[in-house]
Amino acid sequence: MQQNEPAAGRGFLAIWSDIDPAAETDYLHWMTREHARERLGIPGFLSMRMFRALGRVERRFFILYELANASVVDSAEYLARLNHPSAWSRRMMPQLRNFVRGGGRVAAAFGSGRGGLVSASRLDAGAVPANAEIAAAIAAHDRISSVRVLVTDDGRTAVQTLEKGMRTEDRSFEGLLLVEGLEDAAIRAAIGASTQAGHASEPTIYQTVFSLDQGGVESG
Repeated sequence: MQQNEPAAGRGFLAIWSDIDPAAETDYLHWMTREHARERLGIPGFLSMRMFRALGRVERRFFILYELANASVVDSAEYLARLNHPSAWSRRMMPQLRNFVRGGGRVAAAFGSGRGGLVSASRLDAGAVPANAEIAAAIAAHDRISSVRVLVTDDGRTAVQTLEKGMRTEDRSFEGLLLVEGLEDAAIRAAIGASTQAGHASEPTIYQTVFSLDQGGVESG
């Protein structure tokens, strides 16, 4: 499958976290009523999608921001927001558990559109060409909408901020293989058929629970 050039080269910011069930409503309202709009008001933030893991007891959420390019991850405007969090953000940040965050560039992209279900598997960032071949093979499968290889920029991601200091745990990752599809089974089958992907266990599938783009903020 031909690479999708407009998506390749753009930036991303990906975040995982768990939240205690007792705080979940407050967390969801924070994300959908303040935090997403706030982030998309920062230059270079293009869209935001929020996912929840299927078949998991804990409230495991995955947040994906599309950025104009990797430099947005440590831009002056974004860092200013991270160093001046809102009162609601100050309340929520210490409650986020198993927090993982990384931002950088889209190294390869195949297909188009957004699937309602997503798998986000961690990758070795040093094997981008091989991972791009795997991504292209997965994208050719039935009911797969798009596949991307994301590479974290450690230097930009690791910048210390007030928000980072408020979290009890803050880890990162080297890269991601992001597979979007129309059905849970289709994603699992496409990944499983690519034996080089090295998935010893079943991938976690995430379902879309909220999305917002820059245009939605401007018209809201």
